Amino acid sequence: MGQEKKEKLTKMEIDWILYDVGNSAFVLLATTILPIYFNYLAGLEGVSEVDYLAYWGYAASIATLLVAFIGPVCGAIADTKGYKKPIFMICMMVGVLGCAALAIPKSWIVFLVVFVIAKVGYSASLVFYDSMLPDITTPERLDAVSSHGFAWGYIGSCVPFVFSLVFVLFYEKIGITMVTAMVIALIINALWWFLVTVPLLRHYKQVHYTGNAESGRGVVKESLRRLGHTLLDLKNHKKIFVFMIAYFFYIDGVYTIIEMATAYGSSLGLNSQGLLLALLLTQIVAFPFALLFGKAAKKYRTEKLIRLCILAYLCIALYAIQLDKQYEFWVLAVCVGMFQGAIQALSRSYFARIIPPEKSGEFFGIFDICGKGASFMGTALMGLFAQITGKSNGGVAILAVMFLIGFFVFGKAVKLNGSGGHISPLT
Repeated sequence: MGQEKKEKLTKMEIDWILYDVGNSAFVLLATTILPIYFNYLAGLEGVSEVDYLAYWGYAASIATLLVAFIGPVCGAIADTKGYKKPIFMICMMVGVLGCAALAIPKSWIVFLVVFVIAKVGYSASLVFYDSMLPDITTPERLDAVSSHGFAWGYIGSCVPFVFSLVFVLFYEKIGITMVTAMVIALIINALWWFLVTVPLLRHYKQVHYTGNAESGRGVVKESLRRLGHTLLDLKNHKKIFVFMIAYFFYIDGVYTIIEMATAYGSSLGLNSQGLLLALLLTQIVAFPFALLFGKAAKKYRTEKLIRLCILAYLCIALYAIQLDKQYEFWVLAVCVGMFQGAIQALSRSYFARIIPPEKSGEFFGIFDICGKGASFMGTALMGLFAQITGKSNGGVAILAVMFLIGFFVFGKAVKLNGSGGHISPLT
């Protein structure tokens, strides 16, 4: 009974997890319905299937590249006492309002511009959200709480997604247009994202910080000074530096698969309804497996579980190269769901464990460069190779290379970290 109470999520942990439930709705929308709607808008203006995939990949790359530049600076500023929550709220609102504003454009080019703005807001908010993790829980609970965040995010995002699907898939039977159906879907997801974030905005308090400014004067300058010092000091934190290089490569492949799955399937001519339902299945499968890996982290070293996930993704990338049938996409969706939440959650908690908690904003800003900021390379390369080869699966092979590099560099990071990366012995 005592162990049961110890493992029960606290109110603050639940509030933090709820933001994963909110922003995951946008992620699911952006990786499933939005690419299909963009294909619809682009098709009206005569854009080819191969170019459509490339343009979508370029837009995703621009968004992540922008966050790679602004993330560390914002993260450094947020490490000043009292700044993390307000900046998080601004970024979150840019994402929420951007999501709702996607209902306005009728031109595919304008749609891509608004999408980039919304994605920048979403990605930037995660820099602060991830850096809140050491504030809302204890070191020994990092793996479990991080895993719960991704798990509930995956299953919770299905709620607005299912409502959106009803309108998007059956708009003709309901008696509305495709455009009207998308407007409804976008508003539903924007409202969901905002409403489930309210508890975190109300109750979060910053615990760890490096600055204590009484006013806004000098905060930016001081934050940039600290960030510069941290970057220069990375050579003295080899375990962090090498891990970030490994993370850059393997998570690049993970996020590229997440962002490009629907666009890739659509460009191969697979049925849109089948793609959406398959990716809904991914979310459902991801829920128990994220929790399962979170529990496994109590018994096995986090490093060992991360390596297992990287190898699994290597196999997934190789399998995706030959994909050309609907049932193969369903198999891919299940396999991705098994490891998607685990590799993200365990990487986040592993990183939170090896960095100084008072500099979590700075380090998670840099972490974002190597994570979501790095995915510009995978999405851009997929688009480029698709145009060069004239085949949509031409760029998938590059992802397998990313996972291979990530696996071997991560092994080096584990050696540097020794046994300090986990609180439990390897069994």
